[in-house]
Amino acid sequence: MTADSGLRHTPLRAQHLALGAKIVTFAGWEMPLAYPTGMVAEHLATRRGAGLFDISHMGRFAIGGTGSLDFLQRVLSNNAAALDLNQAQYTFVPTPTGGAVDDAYLYRFERDEYLLVVNAANREKDWKHLEAQLEIAGDRKVGLTDRTEQLAMLSLQGPRSRQILGTALETGSLPEPRRNELSRATIAGAPVDISRSGYTGEPLCFELFMDPDHAGLIWDLLVEKGAIPCGLGARDTLRLEAALPLYGHELGIDKEGREIPLMSSLLATFAVSFSSLKGEFTGRDPLLRQLAAYRRILARDYSSIGDLPRLTRPVAVTGRGVARAGSPVLKEGRPVGWVTSGTMIPYWKTTGTGLQTRITDEYELRSICLCLVDSDVLEDEPLTIDIRGKAVDAVVVPYHLRGDAPPHARPIIRTFSVYETIEPDGDEPARAGKLLQRVLDNHLWRQERCVNLIPSEMTPSPLVRLVSVMDPAFRYAEHRKLEAFYDAEVFYYQGTGFIGEVERLLEGEICRFLGATEAETRLTSGQMANATVFSALVEYLNRGNPKAEPRRIEMVMNNHIGKGGHLSAQPMGALKDFVATDPRTDRPAVVNFPVLQSNPYRIDVAATLELIDRFRPRLIVFGKSMVLHKEPIAEVRRFVDEQGLDAVIMYDMAHVLGLAGPHFQEPFAEGADLVTGSTHKTFFGTQRGVIAGRWAEGEERYDLWEAVRRRTFPGSVSNHHLGTMLGLLLAAYEMNRFKDEYQTAVLANAKAFARALADAGLQVAGDPGIEFTETHQVLVEVGYGRGPEMARRLEANNIICNFQAGPDEEGFTASGSLRLGVAEMTRFGMGPDDFATLARLLAEVLLSDARVAEQVRDLRGGFLTTRYCFNEEDYPDVAQRLRETL
Repeated sequence: MTADSGLRHTPLRAQHLALGAKIVTFAGWEMPLAYPTGMVAEHLATRRGAGLFDISHMGRFAIGGTGSLDFLQRVLSNNAAALDLNQAQYTFVPTPTGGAVDDAYLYRFERDEYLLVVNAANREKDWKHLEAQLEIAGDRKVGLTDRTEQLAMLSLQGPRSRQILGTALETGSLPEPRRNELSRATIAGAPVDISRSGYTGEPLCFELFMDPDHAGLIWDLLVEKGAIPCGLGARDTLRLEAALPLYGHELGIDKEGREIPLMSSLLATFAVSFSSLKGEFTGRDPLLRQLAAYRRILARDYSSIGDLPRLTRPVAVTGRGVARAGSPVLKEGRPVGWVTSGTMIPYWKTTGTGLQTRITDEYELRSICLCLVDSDVLEDEPLTIDIRGKAVDAVVVPYHLRGDAPPHARPIIRTFSVYETIEPDGDEPARAGKLLQRVLDNHLWRQERCVNLIPSEMTPSPLVRLVSVMDPAFRYAEHRKLEAFYDAEVFYYQGTGFIGEVERLLEGEICRFLGATEAETRLTSGQMANATVFSALVEYLNRGNPKAEPRRIEMVMNNHIGKGGHLSAQPMGALKDFVATDPRTDRPAVVNFPVLQSNPYRIDVAATLELIDRFRPRLIVFGKSMVLHKEPIAEVRRFVDEQGLDAVIMYDMAHVLGLAGPHFQEPFAEGADLVTGSTHKTFFGTQRGVIAGRWAEGEERYDLWEAVRRRTFPGSVSNHHLGTMLGLLLAAYEMNRFKDEYQTAVLANAKAFARALADAGLQVAGDPGIEFTETHQVLVEVGYGRGPEMARRLEANNIICNFQAGPDEEGFTASGSLRLGVAEMTRFGMGPDDFATLARLLAEVLLSDARVAEQVRDLRGGFLTTRYCFNEEDYPDVAQRLRETL
């Protein structure tokens, strides 16, 4: 829209004027700079609540047609092929010489059309550039349309944005809780496209696209629900605090008239792709040189600094003064660059540390900036900034703000320190005495006064604990098979006959329990067990080609961590070093199990089979750490076999290992190739890991099992903790003796606990039609972001559990659920009626903040003896002798 002045204005001009905004001219548009409360208040409101920005002045170009993807691959720096439907990405429009025509965001709301959003100041330039690129290519299969006037665009940013936007939706849903995910919904009767994106550094961030005729109504509704209108001023201070580049400052042409290399930007590594799918694209060769130089610079090798002479760095001003764009930056009196953006930024003061951090009602100001400085300037190096002729102290910092603890973005203050220095008093005997007393106090608290509901924990029986500290707890027993001795196990240490026998017996007990043909028990954790399998699979895939660079696992299917998947099976966890990079996405080659929309804790089998057929994973990893249901192993096994797919099916049973069998799941009978797990969650302890397999010697896949053996030792362990191995053998005897009674009790208790919690007024996750759970776990929803607080409240009342992020939450710091497990207290003898009593106490704490610590202690006092185990009274003489040896 164009005003009488010739300036353009957005569909929200009336709203801005009615709110008393200060209107300024920006890039030919009349836009709100700030509202009456001012930029500082708007900045703070965004960091604490939700800021609402009119960004309809930004350019919006639709790119469609059969040639659209090829065109975008040529003219943008990022890999547009990586975008699936309902995804977005940050990108650059590069110059042929490796600079920036502009930075931009690319969205894919339609399968056959992309939306490119560019800076308002560059809209006409970008349009001409894209048209010229089309003309050069002579591509008539691409449709390029300027949608700036046909689409309004809002930005809702901040920790309350999720709640505000969520309550405004009439149909549809918010995007998946990951950055750059998209969705479609209806607000105030109008269709709205929603993206989890923004330019403020906020982890909770949304951009909205709608018809201009509906923009005012949607704006008014969001303001009514608590969003704070913010202008261009606050948007700039927020992006500066987040160290995000702005064209004309950190991108484009520098103050000396030279092009700023793209790779000097802090975001370049995310926004520039050299995927083979892109092929040649504008600026590719100079960008490759810049990237090579950047990698050398990271190693403090400045031999290629000519290709990347300067980098944009966050700089904190530690002296008194406000850095402004253009101010010279010096190191030891020598000019090394200049400020590109800088000002005073407000931030909320806080109390406490870690998860106990609380935002106060007080704020302070700090002077920060972004600087384009010589590439050999290091982090933490002291600098000076020439501010109006005065040398003001400054320092290079890694960042001004962090968004990795949602729902808040958190300022990083240079002078802040978490830890106090503790000076030893030198009196070791007294300190030892204090430690011993604290050990006793903690043991009595957890074992006699607390109800322990953490589902990943299990107290071993007294006899298991006793034998775990006996010799050979302090010994070594490395060994491996040697073909020269007909695969006999050769031990590298003497005095190992007993522990060698223990290991053989333990393997037999694990095979008996799981219905396996092979077991590896030397692993010391479930995480290590998973890493060992991944390493073995890489070795197996590269067999017969020992001189080549090993290829990684081409595609893995797993449970996403946000949907309950275990950390160890994620690309950020144990899988990291073993999974290939997918050239299509430039990300780890992982596809996640889809879940049912009606129940996000259960895998959608039909959709899973479609994805398996499409992606052909080499490894399929079942198993979760937030697990309410059985895994569909049999259905997947059947499909894999019918399709003739070369896939290994692995079940990480860490949480449910102790439930394996006819009462829950029989993994090998259902079709798993490998089972991994930790032995101390539902299994009876000690804390170790195991791998089991189903192949027989002579089968082709037995080569994979032999690789598992090799990657265990010498690949993963040296000393394999012989004391806990001995304890695990006794625990395995207990499990095989008492498993039927124990497993049925655990499953019955979990259902009873879930029912009682729901009856007490709590929101229990899962399917009420099956009494919420099929495992030992129960999930209680306590409100977005309230999980840590509620878990601390329960701990103060002697109820120990852990907070958990739900499937629609952004991370563990935003957890809105509690994860409860019944296995340990079942083993201490609690039954359905006892869990019903506990449920009432737990509900009183959560709903009314009641103080029930004494009642919980009294309840626990009736359950102090471990059940489903062998007792010292059964072996009085030898048990007494063992205790006397300590």
